[in-house]
Amino acid sequence: MRVLIADKFQSSGLEALKAAGCEVSSQPDLGPDTIGSAGAEFKPDVLVVRSTKVPASVFDDANSISLVIRAGAGYDTIDVEAASKRGVFVANCPGKNSIAVAELAWGLILACDRRIANQTQDLREKKWDKKGYGKASGLFGRTLGVVGVGSIGREVIGRAHAFGMPVVAWSRSLTDAQARELGVERAELPVDVARKADIVSLHVASTPDTKHLVSEKFLAEMKDGAALINTTRGAVVDEAALLKAMDDKDLRAGLDVFENEPGASDTESSFAIAQHANFVGTHHVGASTDQAQEAIAAETVRIALAYRDSGNAPNVINREARSRAKRLLVVRHLNKPGVLAHVVGAIGTAGINIEEMENIIYAGGHAACARIRLDEEPSTGVLASVRDGHEDVISADLTDLSAPKNVTTIGA
Repeated sequence: MRVLIADKFQSSGLEALKAAGCEVSSQPDLGPDTIGSAGAEFKPDVLVVRSTKVPASVFDDANSISLVIRAGAGYDTIDVEAASKRGVFVANCPGKNSIAVAELAWGLILACDRRIANQTQDLREKKWDKKGYGKASGLFGRTLGVVGVGSIGREVIGRAHAFGMPVVAWSRSLTDAQARELGVERAELPVDVARKADIVSLHVASTPDTKHLVSEKFLAEMKDGAALINTTRGAVVDEAALLKAMDDKDLRAGLDVFENEPGASDTESSFAIAQHANFVGTHHVGASTDQAQEAIAAETVRIALAYRDSGNAPNVINREARSRAKRLLVVRHLNKPGVLAHVVGAIGTAGINIEEMENIIYAGGHAACARIRLDEEPSTGVLASVRDGHEDVISADLTDLSAPKNVTTIGA
């Protein structure tokens, strides 16, 4: 299997792929405009990226790619829709950077409260203002709001308890029972978190549904002098609205991510919000610790090798969540050549599409069971052709997937 790595990647991961017999091309300086040509030349089966964007054109230029692995949790830098249309799996490495991101979130929380960056800058400029910087709220007893209770959000919550902070949290899937287990108050809506918290930390994925989740309305609900922490994706926050709220409500902002970030090879940035005195920020480095990158490299290798050995990639994010199949055809047959070709041929001749299919071999290898999900119901004639058209078909059962109890036996 050929693997093209179009980004910086841990040497341990490179060596593990090579040791497993993969042909690896590491080209960390590739960009969105050059991945396609590099892929066309190298003809990889698997593309690995970290922060490099993967536009639709990559799949046109390098059509040998059948799996893209995002060496990290988020995948908004990959054109997933284009990948899906071209039959390319997209997988990620969730949870492997949770502790690293949570640690940075807490660094930003502390920096906002104690104005660490401002104090450092003043000291560099030989200024001394102990009286001014001596005014800080402190964290103990204040309420932390967590929006998004995935693996990173949970790590942040655990550390909040160590700081003696009550937590109010919201997530689409958070139940009352889970909230009790985590020791948090469950909010009904994100704006409820904004209303109750002294500090709000964001940990939701970047999707069309979460774009500008932190809007003018959300910010209006936040307490005067509160802090907003974002270590997820820049698109979650309306930066213009946040900048205005920093003026109007004296909000503080600790940001690791931004709406319009420079490219991977850029060396300059221009964020209006970074000029505000209430701002503290980092360079989208939440997952950038040695510990996290080693864990992500190991997970990337696991995904690639599992795909090579089984054809199934762990952590795939673009598999259809729910099959559109209307009927399930179960064909028991002898495990001999030509049987499945006969069954698939009969279905295809009838103009019926196979949505999903698996063939399970029984112990001993003498017989097998094909489970075939169809987009419409085959006629009696088609079923008879499946059953009677090959001597090695044992039986065929048709199930209406919208009414699981309605089973018709077509053979014995």
